[in-house]
This record gives sequence, structure tokens and C-alpha cells, in this order.
Amino acid sequence: METENVLPDIRQTQVFKAPIQKVWAAIATSEGLSSWFMPNDFEPIVGHSFKIDAGAFGMQPCVVKEIEAPTRIAFQWGKEWTITIELEDQGDNQTACTLIHSGWRVDGMTEFNMPHSMVRDTMSKGWVGLVAKLGSFVEA
Repeated sequence: METENVLPDIRQTQVFKAPIQKVWAAIATSEGLSSWFMPNDFEPIVGHSFKIDAGAFGMQPCVVKEIEAPTRIAFQWGKEWTITIELEDQGDNQTACTLIHSGWRVDGMTEFNMPHSMVRDTMSKGWVGLVAKLGSFVEA
């Protein structure tokens, strides 16, 4: 892929007052993901195809690409996007969480004929709220 055709990844980082295993359970299980992200039939198995319920956008196809317990998970969302969540144990029951949404192209179009450039801005704002929701969930 040509770098001049690529939009920057969306990156959201937050430190949670929660042990890494608790955060891992919230990102690497169907129940955990449902609590802060979207309903799904996720299984933490590389190659597993699953769907997330994106509400008005319907059931979205995903595939697990990486599992490195308890520090990294990645899945493909739709045809072009990849969601990667990286965890780092900060000690003292604190965990740094970085969510990366990649696969944005300057000329990209979603399956709903919306340009990536427009959707990326909306999704970037959405991830701010979702990462905060993850934090509230694991800190409860």
C-alpha cells in the first residue's frame, strides 16, 4: 500500500486503575467486549470469524488476527480496517491501554459508500468515548 494513499491511524491511549488481567478479560472475551464496545460472538482464537452488532450499520464481519495474552489483540473489521488493542502493565494495579484503528485510505469507501476521510473523523471521536467506557468498566 502506498503511504501517500493512507490516512493516519486512529490512536487512543489511556491508563486505567485496574490490573492487566482485568483489562485483558474486557478486551479478549465476548462478554467483556459486549460490555463496552458492541454485542458480538468473539472467541479469542486466531483465525476465528465473528460478527459485531454495529446497530444501524448491521452485523459487521470480523476475523481475529493476533492474540498475545495479556498484552495484544488485533482483529480485522470489514474488508480494510484493523483494530489493535495493546496493554502494558504499569505496576501498582495500573494498565496502559492503546487502541489503534488502522486501514484508512485517502480514496477508501466503506461498504455504505461513505468516504474513509469522513468516517475516520467520526470514528476517531467515537473511540474517545469507547476507550473511556472501557476504563469505567474495568475500574468499577
